Amino acid sequence: MAYDRADWSRHYDDDRGFRPLRDSEKDLLAQHAPAPDGGRALELGCGTGELAVFLAELGYTVDAVDFAEGALARARKQRAGAERVRWLCLDIEHDDPAELSDDGYDLITLRLVFPFLRDRTRVLAGLAARLRPLGTLVVITPVVAITPEERRHIALDEEEISLLAEGWSQVERFEAEGLAVLVLRGPAGDCAAVEKGRPEPQSVVGVCAVVTDGSGRVLLGRSTRGMWELPGGRVEAGETFEAAAVRELAEETGLTADIGEAHLLTVLHDDRADVRRLSAVVRMSGWGGTLGLPEPHRFRRWEWHDLHALSGLGALFAPTAHALEAVWPGVLPGLPPVHSYPHAIAPPGVGGEPAEAVRLRQEMTERIIAGGWAPSAAVEGGLRTVPRHRFTPESPLRLAYDDALAVVTSRDGSGTAVSSVSAPWLQADMIEKLRLERGMTVFEAGSGGYNAELMAHVVGPAGRVVTVDVDPYVVRRTRRFTAEAGRGQVTVLLGDGSRGAPGYMPRGGFDGSLITYNCWDIAPAWREQLAEGRYLVLPLEIHGYTRAIALQRHEDVLHARDWTYCGFVRDRGAAARSTPVIDLAGGELQLCHEDGTPPDPAGLEEALRGPRHEVPTGVTVAGMESFETLQLYAATTLPAFCRLAGARPTALAALPCGADAASTVADGSLAYLTHALAQDGETPEERRSEFIVHAVGPAGAELAERMAACVRSWDQHVRGTGYPQMTVHPAGTPDHELPAGHVLDKTSSRLVFPWPGNQYPATPATTEAAVLAKAGGGR
Repeated sequence: MAYDRADWSRHYDDDRGFRPLRDSEKDLLAQHAPAPDGGRALELGCGTGELAVFLAELGYTVDAVDFAEGALARARKQRAGAERVRWLCLDIEHDDPAELSDDGYDLITLRLVFPFLRDRTRVLAGLAARLRPLGTLVVITPVVAITPEERRHIALDEEEISLLAEGWSQVERFEAEGLAVLVLRGPAGDCAAVEKGRPEPQSVVGVCAVVTDGSGRVLLGRSTRGMWELPGGRVEAGETFEAAAVRELAEETGLTADIGEAHLLTVLHDDRADVRRLSAVVRMSGWGGTLGLPEPHRFRRWEWHDLHALSGLGALFAPTAHALEAVWPGVLPGLPPVHSYPHAIAPPGVGGEPAEAVRLRQEMTERIIAGGWAPSAAVEGGLRTVPRHRFTPESPLRLAYDDALAVVTSRDGSGTAVSSVSAPWLQADMIEKLRLERGMTVFEAGSGGYNAELMAHVVGPAGRVVTVDVDPYVVRRTRRFTAEAGRGQVTVLLGDGSRGAPGYMPRGGFDGSLITYNCWDIAPAWREQLAEGRYLVLPLEIHGYTRAIALQRHEDVLHARDWTYCGFVRDRGAAARSTPVIDLAGGELQLCHEDGTPPDPAGLEEALRGPRHEVPTGVTVAGMESFETLQLYAATTLPAFCRLAGARPTALAALPCGADAASTVADGSLAYLTHALAQDGETPEERRSEFIVHAVGPAGAELAERMAACVRSWDQHVRGTGYPQMTVHPAGTPDHELPAGHVLDKTSSRLVFPWPGNQYPATPATTEAAVLAKAGGGR
């Protein structure tokens, strides 16, 4: 039986209610859900507010929610003196839950309301995510076995109660005068692909129909076999996959679709026992009708599920699990492998998103604008428009729209992130640096989909984005998401990003190129395929420090225009380079040397256990003050530069575990830079830290003074002036053709840093080797 808001409001307007709260229920709540200090409770389906007031008496601050205005009108009138209760009109299944507490709840109650929910599993998962650590969810419900037949639609049977309890690490059940009271703690959902019995020979060719609603949620049925399944079944003789999907959808759910709304994505092949199974995955781009239950002997009910919650659903029929992963790669990681035969026809864009996503996207955009990262109307428009959550379907909405966080989308066998959707503020900043205009064609190396779609929005309908990735999984994922949620302007290619995309380059070169992974070097193809005067933006590693740099092309030279502190996953293509590491003190310390010749560690083990030198520099910084230019200044001007890292806690160096310090090595000696609190204060501006140089070894005192002088020079000449006007030249450029500055040589390029305050000879440029020789150091 279906009820809407108007029905329930009339119910309460007619002065009707529900079973009063009994003492037995109160006793169970007081015993098993006592209020902690500062406790917050969410009471769903609060009706006239009797339970909400009781929870307030227990000590909770209560959000009392009902979707019927009639109920809340009576609650406000009858409970006018109730303190610590906030009355909210909200449909927990369909409305944006913006009014609920962002801090979560210690207790969530659903009394006599759970059987009225259609998407029970989805709602329960959403509520579980709102529980604070050690929080409790309590469901109080009638039970079918002791409910009169004419009222069993408001009760739960034992199978429904078992399903409700799935995914919780602690489940307790009590009785309260004919009601079941379930106390649930510790959400711990997982997913498993399970099988039915041996398929009959005529069932080896089947179809899975993938349908989403207006909020982008996918339809799954809870079968009488105790698992979740997509609509689908066997393909009849002479029937196309698309026709079978349309027929099965109608037979199992009551929903209707036209053949033109059914799109074959792929055919999956695996072996089930001794039968070969083919499962066609058909994506429905539209449908009509009313969701029903035409086959109650096969399905207990149908629900719409959030994509990010699929991995916690429990038992999924194996072909269903593989079909969901085929449509949204990443939502169900760890499935056993199957063969996939993609079809040539991609479906048109499929819309749909919840109101909460719209709100969170606007809030994310406002924060990015406030931070100064999206000054242009075009980039702002992209942030407000492109549905980021549809490119990270495995993530809850709040994570997808966190402006400061990257979302990891792929990891290698060791758990290291190898692909991600970068933090939105950084994506906006890097796109701004490209200075794009309508109608341009842009190259991207390192795919994911969202960043490419942002650029597609900026360049407009006449523009184009070509994105390349070395990982087939990332390419497949990006193609799927840009097909479903994109504008049709993104071309996704499998290949090594360092080679560019010469076959897709417009005449004159790309109008902009964006690299979305850490690069140790600048590939020649990126310069050669870039139009004159246009911009290459990439995260470049300079002695281990990464900066997103906008480089403008002028013939064969790239000129740095903008810099941003950042970090990305590392390159995995042909140009990938691992960091050379030298272990010291049995692995307690490590020397990391990304550029130039690795330092000679001879004598350092003995030096670390010998006399120490400590030189205060006299240079201080405030608590929140950036000194990011000091890192690059030291890295590019100090001879034999490297970084000292604390691999694990050690007393050998004044270095926190996991941190690293700018260092220099020469003649069996080591100097490294740290900072220590010099002046405390109540605010970050009042607190100041001083840079301190530590050194060991026979030449330690000399190295310490050299590093301290570097810090003082930065303070006098560079601090506050920003980054230098670095230029990038092809690797074969002779010294005498380089401008004056410190030179850092890579395999394919030569980087020149003209730091202020330094005196450079006209020719040749000051190479690292020349600086080292002049300083009298060695490697």
